[in-house]
Amino acid sequence: MNPAAPILIFDSGVGGLTILAEVRKALPQAPVIYAADFAGLPYGTKSEAEVAARVCGLLGRMAERYQPRLICIACNTASTIALSMVRDVLEVPIVGTVPAIKPAALVTQTGVIGLLGTGATVRQPYVDRLEAEFAAAKHLIRHPADALVPLAEAKMRGETLAEGAVAEAVAGLRDDPQAQDLDTLVLACTHFPLLADELRAVFGQDIQLVDGAQGIARRIASLTQGQDFAREGSDFAVATGSADSLTTLTPMLERHGLMHAAQF
Repeated sequence: MNPAAPILIFDSGVGGLTILAEVRKALPQAPVIYAADFAGLPYGTKSEAEVAARVCGLLGRMAERYQPRLICIACNTASTIALSMVRDVLEVPIVGTVPAIKPAALVTQTGVIGLLGTGATVRQPYVDRLEAEFAAAKHLIRHPADALVPLAEAKMRGETLAEGAVAEAVAGLRDDPQAQDLDTLVLACTHFPLLADELRAVFGQDIQLVDGAQGIARRIASLTQGQDFAREGSDFAVATGSADSLTTLTPMLERHGLMHAAQF
């Protein structure tokens, strides 16, 4: 293993930065490339076939170009749809991101759990299996909240969110008759933790927000245990789409240790 081989963290946009932040804590010495598929954003409104083809194609080309030691698909939608396919075609270890239903079931006191994800995520059989295995005795309320994705992207660019925009995006969950006892919320999209303050303003400060970022970082650390790390240069980001997307994000990327960015 080349000590300079990076960990590649892939997402449709900036949501995967929530995973990167936890990876930094667990493996501060590890070289990282962050990859954002802005040209494909959003994934949640695409068909399963579109997402699978896009993710497999992009990761195949990125693996060839950057020779990563491990790839993290830091996107619930891409993982629930394409994780097994990517593992079939690439030899590099792949870590996926799936809804944190198991930890949510362990912490809920009322037994009523909300799940916010993209439309593509909440309808996946993968989520059915997670619910059956870990939350069969709980009441899980799923809500597609695709509108939160552009809001999170806008917030990370320093834009002011329209008043009530987050509340409107989650109104279907908040107003569900079963939600009166809701005490735990699974953030089944890596973009959504970026809106934690806004979500607490809607659901109350006592709501437990659960995502899988820490568990994913622990899994990456476990799979790379004993490996040597060495940076030959600064960590950086690559992205599909227009150069303007990267330009507006430069200050935020630098705050995450990604010192330059380029189009892919």
